[in-house]
Amino acid sequence: MSTSNRYDVIVIGGGHNGLICAAYLAKAGRKVLVLERRHVLGGAAVTEELYPGFKFSVCSYVVSLFRPHIIRDLELAKHGFDLIPLECSHLPLPDGDSLCRWADAHETRREIARFSARDAEIYPEFGLAMSKLSHFVKAMIDSPAPDPASLNPRELANLLRLGGQLKELGPDLMHLQMRLLTMSAVDFLDLWFESDILKAPMSVSGIIGTFLGVRSPGTAYVLLHHYMGEIDGAFRSWGFSRGGTGQVSMACARAAQSYGAEIRTECSVDRVLLKNASACGVVLENGDEIFAQTVVSGVDPQRTFFGFVGEENLDPEFAAQIRRYKLRGSSAKVNYAVDKLPMFGRTENDLHLRGDIAIAPSIAYLEKAYDQAKYGDFSDRPYLNIVIPSLVDPTVAPPGKHIVSCFVQYAPYKIKEGPEHWPKRSDALGDTVTDTIEEYCPGFRDSILFRQVLTPWDLEQEFGLTEGNIFHGELSQEQLLFQRPAAGWARYRTPISNLWMCGSGTHPGGGIMGAPGELAAKTMLGGGGV
Repeated sequence: MSTSNRYDVIVIGGGHNGLICAAYLAKAGRKVLVLERRHVLGGAAVTEELYPGFKFSVCSYVVSLFRPHIIRDLELAKHGFDLIPLECSHLPLPDGDSLCRWADAHETRREIARFSARDAEIYPEFGLAMSKLSHFVKAMIDSPAPDPASLNPRELANLLRLGGQLKELGPDLMHLQMRLLTMSAVDFLDLWFESDILKAPMSVSGIIGTFLGVRSPGTAYVLLHHYMGEIDGAFRSWGFSRGGTGQVSMACARAAQSYGAEIRTECSVDRVLLKNASACGVVLENGDEIFAQTVVSGVDPQRTFFGFVGEENLDPEFAAQIRRYKLRGSSAKVNYAVDKLPMFGRTENDLHLRGDIAIAPSIAYLEKAYDQAKYGDFSDRPYLNIVIPSLVDPTVAPPGKHIVSCFVQYAPYKIKEGPEHWPKRSDALGDTVTDTIEEYCPGFRDSILFRQVLTPWDLEQEFGLTEGNIFHGELSQEQLLFQRPAAGWARYRTPISNLWMCGSGTHPGGGIMGAPGELAAKTMLGGGGV
């Protein structure tokens, strides 16, 4: 059966990038329809009440890198976009001691000095250098990927501009930037610091979204990618979304609707409708056909091309590039509802719990966790990044009770038994996370009211994240900039005429930043795509 409505643009996927893309297009006067498979908008940036009275940020749990100009352009604040800054980063240690890095530089210096007076002196210098490097990289994040193979005068001008910005860093920072691209997170931090207690929690920013260890080459750049959320006043760009991460997506959705976009949930797309090798609409799983001048996919590259388009409709060389595109999901998520606040060491107050809590006591601990994953098993003592959003946002849990949200690394999608065996191992993974927390927070196990375990298999089946990859593809060197998702196709266009992409599998990558959705829409509007 065919529907009678025709649209200028159909956006597949109601994640935050798809919604932002739709908002920009609708604001420009296009007739836009967003189709979301699940019952709730947000993709991986979603809030759901899984247990009475508790509103969980089910997958993505902190907001970083979200582009400030998108907030202004789409007037997201008036649609409910409201961030609460993270106030510290806390590292509990097995001996009961801990390290806190605070928003206040002097407090942080005193903390680090307890473990290394030298590191305490160098830490501000490191922050300044990373801020300068971050500003250079942010210029690339806020623009379409450069095309080094193009002879177009505009492209050559862009490359010259980037070269000029790199030169402005000066010889020392230029050299440091080049080293960042090839070094491991640990080797890079070794250039600055001596204390393992400081380096371990800093190095884990280099492995988020990758199936790599903290000593793997290339992870230093990923560290920089995540560090960008901390510039211009430590921690001020990282925060909790009031009401849960899903409120970011809902603000984007309300903005899109205010400009005239139509949004449908529980509307699963089966395939992209093709006519003469061009996209002309979509076919829903119920058989309905919806026609549009342009189709935009907000899902990952493999699901887009091998699921919605079909390999038989692709050039073999392009299909081979997409098949080589690495997803390799390696993380899981465990969410808890608890009946009391877990203290993690310090008991004088709860200020150390108002940011994130890292279970990463040493480099050796992190490397052992990675070793187990390399051989097809989840880590029996994983790296955990834990937040307690209810402590700063009482709207997400009943009085006196709390949500504890845990990012888990490593939990490889391709376990040795096969990914399809993850449902049988889900409880074991959850127990491992609970046991690990119990070691640093005695009594935690007894406080649990509810537990949700999301394995990479669950992330794929429930949220459409192929192989459970939270970034729609690893942030490795060969999958960045003009090579994301494939060489020659990093500008949101695809080899299928009238089919575009706007998800995290495109430049500049993953995280709740909104840039892929914004840049895709602006590229379409500026290049005659709609």
